[in-house]
Amino acid sequence: MRLRWAVILLAAPLWAQTQTMQLTLAEAERLAIQNNPQFAAARLNAAAAYQVPLEYRANLAPAFAGNLTGVGADSGSRLAAGGLNNPVVFNRLGSGLTVSQLLTDFGRTAHLAASASLRAQAQDQLTETARADILVATARAYFGILRAQSVLQVAQQTVSARQLVSDQITALFNSKLKSQLDVSFANVNLADAQLLLSQAQNDLLSAEATLAAAIGLSGQSFTLAEEAMPDPLPSQVATLVAQALRDRPELKDLRLEQSAAERFTKAEHALFYPSVGIAGSAGFVPAGEAVVPGRFGAVGVNVSIPVFNGGLFRARQREAEFKAKAVGEQVNDLANRIIRDVRVAYWNATTAYDRVGLTNQLLKQAQLSLDLAQERYNLGLSSIVELSQAQLNLTSAQIATASARYDYQAQRAVVDYQIGALR
Repeated sequence: MRLRWAVILLAAPLWAQTQTMQLTLAEAERLAIQNNPQFAAARLNAAAAYQVPLEYRANLAPAFAGNLTGVGADSGSRLAAGGLNNPVVFNRLGSGLTVSQLLTDFGRTAHLAASASLRAQAQDQLTETARADILVATARAYFGILRAQSVLQVAQQTVSARQLVSDQITALFNSKLKSQLDVSFANVNLADAQLLLSQAQNDLLSAEATLAAAIGLSGQSFTLAEEAMPDPLPSQVATLVAQALRDRPELKDLRLEQSAAERFTKAEHALFYPSVGIAGSAGFVPAGEAVVPGRFGAVGVNVSIPVFNGGLFRARQREAEFKAKAVGEQVNDLANRIIRDVRVAYWNATTAYDRVGLTNQLLKQAQLSLDLAQERYNLGLSSIVELSQAQLNLTSAQIATASARYDYQAQRAVVDYQIGALR
């Protein structure tokens, strides 16, 4: 009796420190997406990735620059060292505008922009992956709390039932109708139930901490709404496998990365082709020596033709090709792992669903067994050992039954995650 109240009194401060929050699964998922920094970081990375194509496309637009130059030099000085040209330098103050425009680089810039755009789309899929990770973690934590609360209720009922049996046997012992051995067995069973209660309270607090972290809160206890049982799984796992290969964001991400790598390979191949650009400059010289014209202007076309660079461009193209092939193999590897994970999740969920019915049958039989053992013990036809075993069997059956429903719901959330259905 003292041990039971000691456990309750020790646990009481822990419950008093927290505030209760009422939630449904949909509300918990909304809070998790809203507050989780991993999802916020993924969205920011995706937004940054969409700026890269704009950076490449800027090379296709004309570039304007204003110039202001002031020179002080010995009249008619020539640059005699430091370059192949030998210009004359005069005192002057000049201002002007220069413009340059890439006419064509035979698709290199376009391929680079397309590759960057595909990588930005791949980053979107990483954002969806982060969302799915958060949702499945939230669902598992949610059903983990419901499971822990159910087990705690079983533990509390078990303590009450075994306390009653212990009090009855102790009274019979005081009346010289039962032995000290019976009292000892009853007290051992009571202590075992109290340990179960203590562990159940700890498990509930741990589950609540997990959900609080998932939804970005702290110091919370929860009153959670029961969720309806999900629809039955299809009879064939092949349907789920096909959906996973179509919808899993990680696989979409790698496929986009493969396409981006292939476009980058084309961009590297375009290095072998010339690049053609046009440049112009015009302006005024408000002050300067007489030999310097008061205004200037020029337009030119520049064609850059690669001739020889020690095999650099060839090596860069081969590097890009090998990386594109490597990403293709990663796509195949991920597809194989997704097929495996879907099958494992499907069979785990199927087994969890079967356990719901089996544990109900187990509970009925365990309750019947305890009733018979209690009756036999009261009539003096059996020992305390038989009654103790029946009590243990009933407790195990009650815990299994209490856990089965929420285990199945958690496993269904994992199946939805594996097939890419969590959004």
